[in-house]
Amino acid sequence: MSGSGLSHPSTFGSTSSSLIAGARSGRPEAWDRLTRLYGPLVYGWARKAGLQEQDAADVMQEVFRKVHGALGRFEHEKPTKRFRAWLRTITRNEILQHFRRQADRPQARGGTDAQQALQQISEQFVEEPEESQEDQQARLAHRALELIRGEFEPRTWQAFLDFTMTNRSAADVADELGMSQQSVYQAKHRILKRLHEMLADE
Repeated sequence: MSGSGLSHPSTFGSTSSSLIAGARSGRPEAWDRLTRLYGPLVYGWARKAGLQEQDAADVMQEVFRKVHGALGRFEHEKPTKRFRAWLRTITRNEILQHFRRQADRPQARGGTDAQQALQQISEQFVEEPEESQEDQQARLAHRALELIRGEFEPRTWQAFLDFTMTNRSAADVADELGMSQQSVYQAKHRILKRLHEMLADE
């Protein structure tokens, strides 16, 4: 039997409730993982909206400042809402605020462009389907994998990669790494379970 790759991206929900709870309670490692997992996504949204690199970085910082202060409300008021959709709404609002500030300063760089962007940004975020949703979820899954990599022994991780990310059989992987086929299956199971714990609602 060969590896079949990662579970389809749509099988992952939002960030796990345990990670959200950990970030809300002030656990540094939970907040670090949350920002490292979703920071590139927020930055990408801002860049796609037309922000320059520094402006996009500033928006990302402000988004996570607001997320930090609102995690409790998200957890208790919207338990069934996906974290990524909630994060997208906060990001949209921050991008709108950015362009409003630009539009309110006629002499500022790109004042007219800011007015035009302000008119377009809401439609971009509300009416357009979320861009490449499956691709975004796949990127989140791969970032999550990098975050949990240090939790596993190198050989366990290699067995997971060789078996899950390729069409190689468990027997071939086991033979190459000097381990049993059962250990190869266990490596896949353990790492995918941990990935689901990070990305799927509990």
